[in-house]
Amino acid sequence: MQKTLIISTGGTFNKIYNPLNGELIIDKTSQALQSIASKWLCSFETLNIIGKDSLEITDNDRAILLKFIMQSKHDRIVIIHGTDTMDITAKYLAEKTINKHIVLTGAMVPYTIDPIEATANLSASLGYINELNTHGIYIVMNGLFGKYDNIKKDRKKGFFYTI
Repeated sequence: MQKTLIISTGGTFNKIYNPLNGELIIDKTSQALQSIASKWLCSFETLNIIGKDSLEITDNDRAILLKFIMQSKHDRIVIIHGTDTMDITAKYLAEKTINKHIVLTGAMVPYTIDPIEATANLSASLGYINELNTHGIYIVMNGLFGKYDNIKKDRKKGFFYTI
């Protein structure tokens, strides 16, 4: 199995409760990812960049993400991303010439509140990316796997579906 890079950009996956103001904030050190990784014997590297809720991610942030992807020696990259604009980032990356396998994933519920969804989505992403034979941009969420333009979020119902 090839070594995979996991880039954590923030998102609900990484939100933690701030007891001082009662808000959920992004943990920019991605302790959720570190907690999951500490229990696995997989071969992957991690990188924390951006550290924002996906509603705050800009095209400038996407350009930074693209730069890290292009400079990476890794052919297989999983991106932990907020679910609200995951599709926008996926489309942005797809419009560039990237000869790598890239999977975006995230969580609708923070790992610190309920670790099951975040862990399942990351696990599925790592399994899926290792089976990909074609470079491209993919999304893995809640048991769905596919090209980025075939997986969408229903914001009213709060789940992902395939088209």
